[in-house]
Amino acid sequence: MTKSTATIIMVVLVIVTLPVFFITIPILIFSYNALVRKKNQVEFSFSGVDVMLKKRYDLIPNVVQSVQKIMTHESTLFEKITALRSKISDGLDTKERFGLENEMSQLLGQLSVTMENYPDIKSNENMMHLQRTLAEMEEQLSASRRAYNASVISFNNSVESIPSNIMAGFLEYKPKIYFEATEIERSTPQVGQLFK
Repeated sequence: MTKSTATIIMVVLVIVTLPVFFITIPILIFSYNALVRKKNQVEFSFSGVDVMLKKRYDLIPNVVQSVQKIMTHESTLFEKITALRSKISDGLDTKERFGLENEMSQLLGQLSVTMENYPDIKSNENMMHLQRTLAEMEEQLSASRRAYNASVISFNNSVESIPSNIMAGFLEYKPKIYFEATEIERSTPQVGQLFK
């Protein structure tokens, strides 16, 4: 092969392969960066849920102590809340933790209904403040859960959609799980039963 033939072949190879690199490399970089941003957004959103769960975790002992002094006959509910609170820890996987947090939300809802039944408790200014704080915290937790689920849907769409699913497969990213309500929480509450 002569030098001129080799030069022609090299020029043709560069002309043919160079556009591929200028198209493929930016697409790969864009896909990678988009997936990383979405993964980080899911983790950030989960930390928002975690912050609210920690706030609730810290607030529950105060609520329980205040209410226990007034309502000794509702001690089983407080015992359940305290026992569940001790089960929730950082060592649990996401699905187990979400399940326990959903159960905690349900018990705290029962606590609110119980407090509604006793006007003497409601008239206590401290108790009303704690009840408002608890309701506000549950609203913030609900908003954090929605933000987390929005981040998860964006991430999961990228992990499962073409062409970003190729990069996600390469990075071994798997779809994240949503924070979902349990079957009990989806059913219509029987308010009459709660007042018994």
